[in-house]
Amino acid sequence: MAPAFRAAPTVTTALPQAPQPRRENLTPLAIGAGVVAGAVIGASIADYRNQRRETVEGGRTIYTEPDRIIIRDPSGQQYVRGNDLYRFRYGARDIETTTVGGETRTVVIRPDGSQIITVVGNDGRLLRRIRRDERGREIIIIDNSYRDPRAVGGFYIDLPPPVIRIPYDRYIVEAEDASPELIYDTMLAPPVDRIARRYSLDEIRYSPSVRQLMPSIDLNSINFETGSWEIPPDQAAKLQAIADGLNRAIQRNPREVFLIEGHTDAVGSDVDNLSLSDRRAESAAELLTQQFQVPAENLTSQGYGEQYLKEPTDGPSRVNRRVTVRNITPLLNGGQASLPPPPPGTAPPRR
Repeated sequence: MAPAFRAAPTVTTALPQAPQPRRENLTPLAIGAGVVAGAVIGASIADYRNQRRETVEGGRTIYTEPDRIIIRDPSGQQYVRGNDLYRFRYGARDIETTTVGGETRTVVIRPDGSQIITVVGNDGRLLRRIRRDERGREIIIIDNSYRDPRAVGGFYIDLPPPVIRIPYDRYIVEAEDASPELIYDTMLAPPVDRIARRYSLDEIRYSPSVRQLMPSIDLNSINFETGSWEIPPDQAAKLQAIADGLNRAIQRNPREVFLIEGHTDAVGSDVDNLSLSDRRAESAAELLTQQFQVPAENLTSQGYGEQYLKEPTDGPSRVNRRVTVRNITPLLNGGQASLPPPPPGTAPPRR
């Protein structure tokens, strides 16, 4: 059973970036095209395993797949990095990519004329994600340009575990047993402990003690089969309450950002499980957008493999094959109250 890593990584350089999508892979797709409830038709983890390339760079072992990479540090700690731009293809009218001054901008143009602008640096790191409405008004959804020099490798923060002062069943909510109102309340619940500063998206993704500052919702109504990230249609319908809560929260504040976390059981290789868990998280995020119209820009996804087992077993476990939703907005903005979008006529924010 893989332990949850808490010690700081032994390699202090930044994590390498996932492969960037080729232009032909960012062409608009109709809603539902080529997918069955969030999973690519006919794909399996074995397909990606056969395409995986292994290299060693600076003491790290890097496994490269067509759409993501898995990094193993000499300490044994492992991470997966994907690219969520793929999720924005569905329902887009057009997608434009330009590179100016070392920054690459991908603009997703939707049928109503609104745009989602994703800006990445010359190292492939996400810098900003912006929504521009049909009238040209802009709001920044994610500002990831901040880097704290104290973060190990630019991505890891070693904090003590938060002090949990709320009932455990309100800290980790089981979606199947929760009322729609409890789901919504959890999505907007405050941090369980003090937030010292704002955190970058990478720090949130790869620092468990940072994520643990926010309550979460386990989507235990979805049962993934071993080795699969497909969400069957009968289980997809069970996401309605989650989607309603997300849409309600985003309507209240268009700047809300939710992390969709993917997990596996301990069966199989850890590299396969990291890839598989990341695909489960992406599959759930895709489904929430395609079937329930949750704005793609308000979701981000990350897989954790078998690192955080809910049921302590090395054997097959449906409980461990799960997806979790967590509001990370307070972590991104340092616990400050989110501001409403600017009124009509307000000048767009500087980028």
